[in-house]
Parts: sequence; structure tokens; C-alpha cells
Amino acid sequence: MTAFIELDHVTMSYGDAGSAVPAVADATLTIGRGEFVALVGPSGCGKSSLLKIVSGLARANSGVARIDGRAIAGSQASVGMAFQNATLLPWRTTLENVLLPLEVSRDHRASFRRKKAEHVAAARQLLQVVGLEGYENHAPYELSGGMQQRASLCRALIHGPELLLLDEPFAALDAFTREELWEVLQQLWLQQKFTVILVTHDLREAVYLADRVYVMSKRPGRIVYERPVALARPRTLESTFDEDFVALVHALRDHIGEVRAA
Repeated sequence: MTAFIELDHVTMSYGDAGSAVPAVADATLTIGRGEFVALVGPSGCGKSSLLKIVSGLARANSGVARIDGRAIAGSQASVGMAFQNATLLPWRTTLENVLLPLEVSRDHRASFRRKKAEHVAAARQLLQVVGLEGYENHAPYELSGGMQQRASLCRALIHGPELLLLDEPFAALDAFTREELWEVLQQLWLQQKFTVILVTHDLREAVYLADRVYVMSKRPGRIVYERPVALARPRTLESTFDEDFVALVHALRDHIGEVRAA
């Protein structure tokens, strides 16, 4: 496996030296290009902090963080991000929200002005893939929570990122909508094979979507367990009841239980 993301003994704290709050301690992991990885662990263990380090939104206090062999320094143009809340701008239509990164990013806005029709067509195609064809001109308040998250995924992918960072993107949704979006995300990933790091508390979600699952310790977080997910793709909701799938979920739950008890 060729390393695409590398964290080597990374440590990070919030606040000044005199009042620093440790978030991540001695975290080490390697992610291959095109791999889908999930991070799980107790609440507050530093999962989101690891995403911030990889995205360049936060800097490690020590250790080395690299993307494609280059040290991470500042925000990364090749990264897309989606969060628990869709955060669509209420005064923009669905299509306009999806196109927003191309309009505001200095790395993409010149291309957007030159090739606007092509980018609009690409956005419409993404919306069709996630089931939002016909809703391009709707305002966010006219969309359900699940539809807003579909639009958020499209916005995160519109600039063709090499890396997609997902911070509990489906946590606020009901179970049925969440499972529908697992299928949508798997389809997008199988088509485009971007690298993904997913933070989730849902172990079924982690096993359904990921190639590998990392378990983190209590804060300050470090990687304490790594579990490959050797299940055939594409995965289906019916496969979540298979013996191998259920066994993986229980193994992860046992390790998290050990972490909480430590």
C-alpha cells in the first residue's frame, strides 16, 4: 500500500502552554490512496482533532503529518469536508450551495469563471447521483435533513478532492435516512475512489463503509486498535445482518469498552 496520509507520533493540544488541554497524544497511522478509513472511540477522544490536523486547520505540536509525502502546512485545496450539520447557506439554492467552494476558493474560482457551464453541469450530475435531481433550485428550508446532507456531500466533492474528511455527517439523521446515505456515500466512493477519513460513533456505519477501522483511546487520543474490514463490496443493508459483519461490530464494541474501562 502506498501511503497517502501519514501521521507519525503526532501530539496536539488546545490553548497556551500554561493552560494547554491535550487532545491527541502520540497518534500514528497510515492511510493508502483511495482507502476508506473510519475513526471510532469514546466521545471527546480527539477524533475530530485528528481531522483538523489532516485538513491543515490545526497544527500538531509535535510529530509529523503528511499528505502525499508533503508536510501539512495550512489548509489543503485537495480536501473536501462535511460535518454533522449541513450548514447550507439559506439564501442560496441547492445548486448554488454545491457550487460555493468553486466560487470562493482562490484555487478554483478562476477556473469557475472560465468554465462555469462545465462546473454547473458537473454539479447537476452530482445532485442526480445522490437523488436530488429536480431540487437544484430549492432553498435549504425546502429540503429534509437527509436531503441537506446529500447536498452537503455534493458540495464537499464538487472540486474533485483527493481526500474527503467526514465528521459524523449522518449523526443527526434518523436511522432509515442514515442508512440510505451510507448507500449514497458508498456509491460515490466506488465511482470516484477518493480517500476518505470518517469520524463516527456508529460502529455499524464504520463497518459498512470502511476498509479499515481505527479505535482511539480516551483523551488525549492515540490509536490503540486497527481492524481491517475484509467484506465484499458493494455492501448492502442486508449484509449488515451477516455473521461476519455482526462479529466485526462486536469486536470493535469490545475494544471500545476496554478503552472506556481503562
